[in-house]
Order: sequence, then C-alpha cells, then structure tokens
Amino acid sequence: MTCSYAGNLCHGKFANPITDVCWSCLFPISIGNAAVFGGSQPDTKNPSMPICTCPMVPAGVRIGIAIGYWEPLALVDVTIHPYCMVNLGGLQLAKSKFGAEGEVDTSDPSQGGSFYHVHWYKFPLLYWLNILTDVMCAESGDLDIAYLTELDPTWHDDELTFLLNPEALLFGNMAAQAACSADSISTLAGLPIDALFWCAGSQGSMYPLNGVVQEHIGGVQASTLLTERMTYKMHREGLVWDTVALNSPELCYKYPSPIIPKSRYRYQMVNPIPTASGGEDGCHPFGHTTSLWGSLHEYPYSGEDFGYLVFRKRNCCAG
Repeated sequence: MTCSYAGNLCHGKFANPITDVCWSCLFPISIGNAAVFGGSQPDTKNPSMPICTCPMVPAGVRIGIAIGYWEPLALVDVTIHPYCMVNLGGLQLAKSKFGAEGEVDTSDPSQGGSFYHVHWYKFPLLYWLNILTDVMCAESGDLDIAYLTELDPTWHDDELTFLLNPEALLFGNMAAQAACSADSISTLAGLPIDALFWCAGSQGSMYPLNGVVQEHIGGVQASTLLTERMTYKMHREGLVWDTVALNSPELCYKYPSPIIPKSRYRYQMVNPIPTASGGEDGCHPFGHTTSLWGSLHEYPYSGEDFGYLVFRKRNCCAG
C-alpha cells in the first residue's frame, strides 16, 4: 500500500532553546589537544598547540587560543507534507505548484520506499545566548530558512540529482555497499569513517542526494538518513563550509568541503520528542543506528513529521 499524505496535516512545535537542546552535546571542549571540559561523546582530532596566530588585514597578526567544541549549527525539518515547517510550530505555508507530495510505500516491507521534503534553518544558538561572542568561533545571525527542497528540482529526480553527485555511479555495487558495514560498526564504537563518504552507516547510502529513501525501515531511520544527506548536500553545494583541526594559520579560516567530513557532525531529535537528556537518548554521530534510541519517537498522525538539531565540530583561533 502506498500512503500519500495530502491536506493540512502538518505537526510540530518550536524547539525550545533551553529545554529541548542536549547541552551536553557541546562537549568535549578542548584547548589545543587537551580536553578542558570532557563529555561522554567521542571527539575528533584537535590542534596540537594551544596558542595560535592569525594574519590580520592589512598587516600584523592576532594571537589567540586554539579551541574546539561542538556547535549547534542548524535545525532540519523532515516531512511528507510540502511546506510543513515542523520546527516553526507546525506552520503550514501556502502550497504552490512546486513541491511534490511525500509518500511512504508499505506494500513490501523488505523493499518499501519513501519520499520526504527537508528544510534547513540556520540556528546560531550560542550567538543568540551570548555564550560565545567571538565571531571567529561561532556562527552568527538570525533564525533563517536557508533551504526548502520543494523549490529544488533535483530533490525528486534521480537523473537531475546525478548532475550533483556523478560519483554515485562508482558506489552502486555490492562491494562498495558492503564496505558500509565497517562504517556502521565504527559509529557504534565512536565516530564514522570519513574515507567511506558514500556510506551513512546503519541508515544506508548517502547517495543519491535527494529525498528518495529506497528501503524505508521506519520514519526515524528515514528522517535521520535524510538529515545526513541534506548536510552532505549543503556541503556539496558550497552552502556549508568546515574548519580544520590544524595549527595556525589553517585554523584561522573556514574551507569549502564538497565531500562531507562525517565525523565532524552529530545530531539530536527535537521533534516530535526531543532527545535532550544526554546519554543514549541524546545526540549521535552520523550513521549511528536508530534502533538503540528510536523506539517510541514516532507515532501515528501527529508524530510522523520530524525535526533535528545538527551539531558541527568547530575548531578556531579565539582571541
């Protein structure tokens, strides 16, 4: 049976920046390669030196401290209903001719597929709360809708998506997909394997970079996969850049990264049920299995639209 969801069935709520955020997911916080505030989550590589220097315009240098932390970067909607703004309180925008209806195919549980729309919001939470005022070390700005897949013709068309990810042809074989088991195991023990960039760990394949999920296991699994794909898509299109964990002067800048550095991202659910308590029900690295935490986080009618908060590892020269 193929289920299409039409009409005004949008659900969601505003993500409370205090109670719905897993604040322990900002940790570890490091200076140089030393963790000054530890945490239960695995960390990526950090600069070896605690002191850094950055060139200034037109001349001179700025001396700072090399810090690393996990920054709340973006809110992500994953919804079957076009223009359903899950993380804006379930606001249903006026629909247009752009944006196909979503669907979940349950006719064959082993081969069922689905299609969702995704929205990306800028969410510079630390800047709003004035926790970190150094503009070199935190995203700034206001809450902003940065991407609506309803307006993207590649989001529902594999052939058009091929223009964005032509390398997908290299990984549509059994050997490449079998390698993803190593990525899945790695996320259980710590972080995903960046070299296996075509893998989304236990969620499946990163390709194609669109809203079609070939094997829909459940709403939590499918929406998590599309959150990870959307993050990759933002990298591929140059809309999200990354920092690197090297010593100065590389530490002073952000860089385009068309291949996503998966290990530098983690996520938590904020809709329909926030996972803000930390521990196993907190945040997770990309590719981490949803079977360990996803039960009871999806329910009929009002729990089938999803919202996530994406964290990104930030290395910078503060001062």
